[in-house]
Amino acid sequence: MLPAPDATRATRHDNLYARARIIQHIRAFFIARAYLEVETPHRIPCNAPEEYIEPVPSAGAFLHTSPELCMKRLLAAGYPRIFQLCRCWRNAERGTRHLPEFTLLEWYASHSDYRDLMLTCEELLCHLIPDVNLKWQGGSISIQPPFERIPLAQAFTRFAPVSLEEALAQGCYEEIYTAHVEPALGTSAPVFIYDYPAHMAALARTRADAPHLAERFELYIGGMELANAFTELTDVHEQRSRFNAALEIMQPPDPEHLMPEAFLTDLEHMPPSAGIALGVDRLVMLLTDATEIDAVVAFTPEEL
Repeated sequence: MLPAPDATRATRHDNLYARARIIQHIRAFFIARAYLEVETPHRIPCNAPEEYIEPVPSAGAFLHTSPELCMKRLLAAGYPRIFQLCRCWRNAERGTRHLPEFTLLEWYASHSDYRDLMLTCEELLCHLIPDVNLKWQGGSISIQPPFERIPLAQAFTRFAPVSLEEALAQGCYEEIYTAHVEPALGTSAPVFIYDYPAHMAALARTRADAPHLAERFELYIGGMELANAFTELTDVHEQRSRFNAALEIMQPPDPEHLMPEAFLTDLEHMPPSAGIALGVDRLVMLLTDATEIDAVVAFTPEEL
């Protein structure tokens, strides 16, 4: 006799049906706005070097941690508006809001910047939540645009016991941000945290009027980071320099094989653009009022 299916998966019935509907609505949203849906390889020679993200090796190559490199190469080839829904992999990521294999929505638009992406985020969430009120953990979050926009330094002033500069100088940025700032963000309405220090945005363009700041934002709802976005850096020499700096911190055994040369070659032809990665699993958590990411996927790693 075959063993009975795990009853835990049966409890996800409603959430998995909701997930399918959400993904269908996402596709409809972007197609209606003349975005081309693309599919790029999941297994690539190397990812963008980022010191805090560990890729998964795959028979002499790597599973992509994000489709961004290939999607930017498509921008360089003349595709002005593209989006993709795909699986991504990152080693050693597991928690109530993290999975080592997860689903990202990424979209890119040429001749746009991070402020344009903020507007598209607002439009997308209003499309997914037409009654403009999100029921979340016994409360209500208003999705009425415009969403609040708070510079990162100001968020520390409002919510943290130390300033952003002090947290960075003391090497406790992550601890302070996670404990004090993040839980306070987007509890009654979504909020964009923007203008990160330039060293915290390896692939983002810096502001012309404030080169110590990068044109990057993160979208928060219900104390949860939902998306990470930026105006793309298109300076090939600067991008190579930033990648080299990351590799020095990572200290890989064979760094020359971890530089995405094909991407850097195509970057010379990429127009001014902006791109964003939005966590689909977390979005489904929010729209189904689920407290853990396990409740919105068909299988967790432990169930395989």
